[in-house]
Amino acid sequence: MADFVLVAGARLGAWAWDEVVPYLHAAGHGVHPLTLSGLAEKQGVLAGQQTHVQDVVDEVERQDLRDVVLVGHSYSGIPVGQAAERIGDRLARVVFVDSSVPADGESFVSAWPDGGATVKTSIAENGGFWPLVTAAHFVGQGLTDDQIARIVGGSTPHPGDTLTEPAVLARSLAELPATYVLCLLAGDKPGDDVAELLAGEHWRLVEMATGHWPMFSQPRELARVLLDTVGR
Repeated sequence: MADFVLVAGARLGAWAWDEVVPYLHAAGHGVHPLTLSGLAEKQGVLAGQQTHVQDVVDEVERQDLRDVVLVGHSYSGIPVGQAAERIGDRLARVVFVDSSVPADGESFVSAWPDGGATVKTSIAENGGFWPLVTAAHFVGQGLTDDQIARIVGGSTPHPGDTLTEPAVLARSLAELPATYVLCLLAGDKPGDDVAELLAGEHWRLVEMATGHWPMFSQPRELARVLLDTVGR
């Protein structure tokens, strides 16, 4: 049986996976939702990107996990992708859920149209944290009003340095066994960087007919996708 380590995106914590966890447990797998430093119950702590990478590595090593499926959603694909190469033969697969993927020397905001200038300004104006967003940010993503309210109510400001510091990779992500989950309401094609990785022999694509937060909008279906990565 696999051990799933679940890491949600910006502003979210382990709580974001509450509706996915029971399905993975029911299939007999270990499940370890993880809150990154500075978020949710760990909020207020300034953290850099490598802090978040180490959070993931430490969780795997502290619990001596084997056959690990690392799951990174949205922003968290950046630290999860780096952690995946650092846990060695403990890794079974990495799953990127509608997420960014790391590139050596590049940050989360590097690919943004303005090079991240707007985000950096926002972080500087908010004490080193990326501020919260309103409910309008989540409209059109297959979420009910109650689900949107839950996300907004549970979110905490995100440590800014994790978004602007560069990733550090020793080898190409193309060498990792990986699944990319594309949420079609957020965009019907993967970015060029992901498309290039999907062209390799170790990556595969799964599409979901929902928005960018499938752990809320389609938790059962997302769990099924995750289970399929390990043959259930």
